[in-house]
Amino acid sequence: MTMRSMRCLLAVPAVREEFFQKAADSSTDALFLDLEDSVAPDRKIAARANAARALHEIAWKRKRVLVRTNALDTEWAFRDIEHLGANCPRLDGFLIPKVGSVEELHYVEALLGALNRERPPDRALELHILIETALGMARVEAIIEAAKRIVSVSFGVGDYSLSLGGQDRLVGGANKHYAMLTDENPDTSREAHWNDQWHYALARVVNACHAFNVMPLDGPFGNFADTRGFLAAAARGRVLGYQGKWAIHPTQIALANQAYTPSDEEVSWAQAALSALDEAERAGKGAVALNGQLLDVAHRKIANQILARAASVHDP
Repeated sequence: MTMRSMRCLLAVPAVREEFFQKAADSSTDALFLDLEDSVAPDRKIAARANAARALHEIAWKRKRVLVRTNALDTEWAFRDIEHLGANCPRLDGFLIPKVGSVEELHYVEALLGALNRERPPDRALELHILIETALGMARVEAIIEAAKRIVSVSFGVGDYSLSLGGQDRLVGGANKHYAMLTDENPDTSREAHWNDQWHYALARVVNACHAFNVMPLDGPFGNFADTRGFLAAAARGRVLGYQGKWAIHPTQIALANQAYTPSDEEVSWAQAALSALDEAERAGKGAVALNGQLLDVAHRKIANQILARAASVHDP
């Protein structure tokens, strides 16, 4: 897995050319120029041309720049991949939406293989995918295991909800109707305990990603005015094992970066833990106490992960 961080993946509609330079100047680690959901059918060809022009004309600095293609069962997807992959050397890779089968991934991998033969080895096109349908979720382990080129997998909560027949208007947020009441008691009122209707999907995707050494990314949080809600969702994702989160609005970039950057306290703990464990090892001990906590080899791995994540952060 690449150690290049993707704390934030910013969505940029390819029909909104006025957003391109702003995205390049932002602090996001990565972005995708969107040819899919944010583009009306009669603007698809123009959006592709806009993306190609932006990849040639905009200075994207060190950002990972992707293009989200149209779905593979549409008339536009092949040209999205073929035209941009062959003509845009600055393009880092493609984000493929609504992946539902191993066969679809093999098709895309074959296209990328042909395109990459014409590109320098250090500019090989990356493959990033979206799991956002019931079919894709049912096959997520098989899809990730079978594909050889996948760099990241994003969980697309909006289309996933739609594919389940849901009518959730708050993309990625909590829903007050997904709740249980406390037991009936004549002496007290019954309280509603909200649950997380996305936990199963988030946990299944992140487990599959880590099983096969692929970077998991948490998808969009629709209410960009809800700062606390976004931070809570991002913190939940990080605890589960996600390594970044989408931003659908510039105000969410700093929040995603904050959530997925190890804090000074975490880095200090990791350094102290490694120092204590090293000292214990020199003394022939397998475990050691630090501030009332017993540390062993598992904590060494945790500390190393924290420091590796901190080291992967770069100025985008």
